[in-house]
Amino acid sequence: MAWYRNRKSALLLPLVGLAAACASTVQRPRADDGIPVVAAPQISENTLRDAIRTLSSDAFEGRGPATPAEDKTVAYIIDRFKAAGLKPGNKGSWTQDVPTVTITAGNVAPLTVSGGGKTMSFKYGSEFVAGSYRVTPQTRINASDLVFVGYGINAPELGWNDYAGVDMKGKTAVILVNDPDYEMAGEDGPFRGRRMTYYGRWTYKFEEAARQGATGALIVHDTFPAAYGWNVVNSSWTGAQKYTQTANDAMDQTVANGWIQKPVAEAIFKAAGQDLAALSAAAKQKGFRAVPLGLKASMSFDNTIERGRSRNVIGIQPGSKRPDEYVLYTAHWDHLGRCAPDKTGDDICNGAVDNASGVAALIALAEANKRAGPAERSQVFAAVTLEESGLLGSEFYAANPVYPLNRTVGGVNMDGVGPGSPARDVTITGGDKSDLTDTLRIVEKQMGLVESPESHPERGGYYRSDHFSFAKRGVPMFDVGTGSDWIRGGKTAGEAAGEDYTRNRYHQPADEYQESWDMSGALQQVELYYRLGRMLAMSKAWPNWRAGDEFRAIRDKDCAASGGC
Repeated sequence: MAWYRNRKSALLLPLVGLAAACASTVQRPRADDGIPVVAAPQISENTLRDAIRTLSSDAFEGRGPATPAEDKTVAYIIDRFKAAGLKPGNKGSWTQDVPTVTITAGNVAPLTVSGGGKTMSFKYGSEFVAGSYRVTPQTRINASDLVFVGYGINAPELGWNDYAGVDMKGKTAVILVNDPDYEMAGEDGPFRGRRMTYYGRWTYKFEEAARQGATGALIVHDTFPAAYGWNVVNSSWTGAQKYTQTANDAMDQTVANGWIQKPVAEAIFKAAGQDLAALSAAAKQKGFRAVPLGLKASMSFDNTIERGRSRNVIGIQPGSKRPDEYVLYTAHWDHLGRCAPDKTGDDICNGAVDNASGVAALIALAEANKRAGPAERSQVFAAVTLEESGLLGSEFYAANPVYPLNRTVGGVNMDGVGPGSPARDVTITGGDKSDLTDTLRIVEKQMGLVESPESHPERGGYYRSDHFSFAKRGVPMFDVGTGSDWIRGGKTAGEAAGEDYTRNRYHQPADEYQESWDMSGALQQVELYYRLGRMLAMSKAWPNWRAGDEFRAIRDKDCAASGGC
């Protein structure tokens, strides 16, 4: 439910011609054009309860990937998918291997910055953190020129390029967090103002620095635009880091990337004869040009490397008329496994809501679609792994799709289907980003729901769950859920349930199934997901991102390359 999903997210692309060519082939979903009326589904409460109860039991030990519990979890999901009438979804197999690599930095030297006859040294952990995506035993950056690149954004659709006119080869980018217009109260700015876009996420900034040929990238941490304190950065970036393996061992990424404290950045800029505040203000303006700082940075550390494997579970209900067009449902099966014990000594983080409930919804949806009969398009049900490690299972599928992404119409991600009362409202994480919103508004009328605004849009919740792995590659994905205005108890009850979950259960052993749960709200949410997915699967429409959205260009490019989606 939205009370759960919003709080979880708080804790955690000259293409104009192609766009015009492809836009003419893409049908926007409208109530009077290709979007069918979908009957209310038969969602089984017993299925939801049984699957949550089983997957979150102590016998599954918190569903840690690459533990004995993974075999048990995968086998259970396959059995339930078979019973629901699905076919093996990966060329006759139920699973897709997800190869992983875990990199742990050690012997981390201080970050040194030199120039003008002076050298400054900054401590690892308290003043800077760094790591490498590259699978290599040693990471060394020696005397790399520092260049301030503002917000580190290259957005052709907005005519914005912070890297214009600068050759970043061999250099280290110093980058501001969030978007240039993050301080706005509304969403009228070029980067949607207060609502964070993907360009504001730290993951994008490191990726773009690599695309620009940079050797290193350092983001300046500032609590308000980052939406979390340095303690979160420090704890997240020190220790083992898990990634999906790539064919080139990520050698196309920067040598090293990391974060620096704002006072560290201020000291560096002062040594360069610059003022961080003044340059930050300049970087908010279109036409900003990167500023070489005349200083050189060095850093080094060793890497302990461990390779592993986990699995996505994939089933398919083939389409009756257009089987080579796909609608995707995703939910992550993994959780934290064994964790810090609570005061009773319980050290199993069972993950009942997060996310046994989402997998239970996948199973219940497969059953409901079996009862309704095949849709016109194929429907793919993917229980993905390693969400808790950084969306790695969905990222691997999206980078190595079993079904072509340019034949994937859209999809629904389910990350938490919590207990409680049915709601009067629905919340869209990320706001009105795509034509999928038109489909949602048809369903809202059918179900008597109204839209409520997303809480904390500045935190970029849309970019923190599995649907994002597909969205950033152009596939429109729903991230929606029923809201906190409960029919029984109103907003007071709904918000209190969310606060209680965040404080007392989220990522703790207490996230356990209770027989006393009221499942009526969960049934409502799964009905919402069924209607959204089934309507896509029964229609001929090909939804696209809204004009100007950061993912529109890649969808248009894919459509044009494939002769139209």
